[in-house]
Amino acid sequence: MAKVKYYYDSENLAYRKIKVRKRKKFGVVALFLIASALFGFLCFIVLLNTPYFETPKDRLQAREIDNLKLNFSILNKKMDQVDGVVEDVEDRDNNLYRIYFNTSAIPDSVRKSGFGNINRYKALEGYDNSQLVINTTKRVDVLSKELAIQSKSLDIILDLAKAKNKLLAAIPAIQPVRNENLKQLASGFGYRTDPFTKARKMHKGMDFSANTGTPIYATGDGVIEKADNTASGYGNHIVIKHGYGYETLYGHLSKYKVRAGQHVKRGDIIGYVGSTGRSEGPHLHYEVHKDGNVVNPLNFYYGNISAIEYVAISKLANQENQSLD
Repeated sequence: MAKVKYYYDSENLAYRKIKVRKRKKFGVVALFLIASALFGFLCFIVLLNTPYFETPKDRLQAREIDNLKLNFSILNKKMDQVDGVVEDVEDRDNNLYRIYFNTSAIPDSVRKSGFGNINRYKALEGYDNSQLVINTTKRVDVLSKELAIQSKSLDIILDLAKAKNKLLAAIPAIQPVRNENLKQLASGFGYRTDPFTKARKMHKGMDFSANTGTPIYATGDGVIEKADNTASGYGNHIVIKHGYGYETLYGHLSKYKVRAGQHVKRGDIIGYVGSTGRSEGPHLHYEVHKDGNVVNPLNFYYGNISAIEYVAISKLANQENQSLD
């Protein structure tokens, strides 16, 4: 039962019962309910935004963020490994490949350079884990640039290697007549006695004495420029353009096995020993030209003879005897 409240009436000197109007009573109850509802709503909002109260959606998002952090961590560890491999390739590129091909190294300032003053990562700023995402993205960008530079460098090295192989194949590096087919090395490069005038004059090549019909071999890759007898004194002769400034001449042939414009490889048979033109007997007169100047063919015989054979040929070639042409 509700308490009955009284008040003292001083005029009549008596206690009277306090009568509460129903409207006022309803207003008080309604105000209490509204205040309670507002207080409960505010408490709910506060709890909702504190770390101590998580909804299922919050827990799901938290797990996704943790998974992303883990994936970024794994990605950075893998990039550490890739960085190590790239640095190893860069080191070999600078200190092995480029030294071998006589090409300047690519400095680290070029390999690891950034992207100027442009802020490429502004769209990634302003988030809880922005720094993690930005740092990882920067590493990917720098690594991608390093790989692009290294890829281009390896393309250059490949081109240099191909050119080097062509150069090595073009150098006249073997004897034009095999040792087993030689009678003797009749005369070398330098001043020799002319067989016709008996005067001492410059002999611009080497004479290989062999039987008529002995095979003659191209000493390097190249293109046949001449296969005729138009040059005075050489008789039937062949000229091969090897490229890179190299040219070889084969004189006094008995017959040809090639024609002008034909491509030949080192070791291909191009003709046969003879005694045509200004010649004392069957032999091959062989010359090497570099950049338009005659050079000693003896300096190029490293492709098919041993060191002992080279020493023996060198002794014979350096004797000042009579040439055969």
